[in-house]
Amino acid sequence: MKTPSEKTVQSLPCRFLRTKRMYIPALAEGALDLEQDSNDQSFYWCNKTLSALGVDDNPVHPSVCQPGRSCHET
Repeated sequence: MKTPSEKTVQSLPCRFLRTKRMYIPALAEGALDLEQDSNDQSFYWCNKTLSALGVDDNPVHPSVCQPGRSCHET
């Protein structure tokens, strides 16, 4: 078992990533979790482009809007 200092820190998705779940109080916690649920029908958008594509013209999702992506901002 890993100690708290040894646990990997989950990186945060880009601060411009949005989903409607963020605005529903009962669903807001965990709205941008990285784990993909096979039944996840959430729609994600980039708040810079206001579309499902990021500034780099690639689809947005918590699992891909991570550090290392050219348009990612913390």
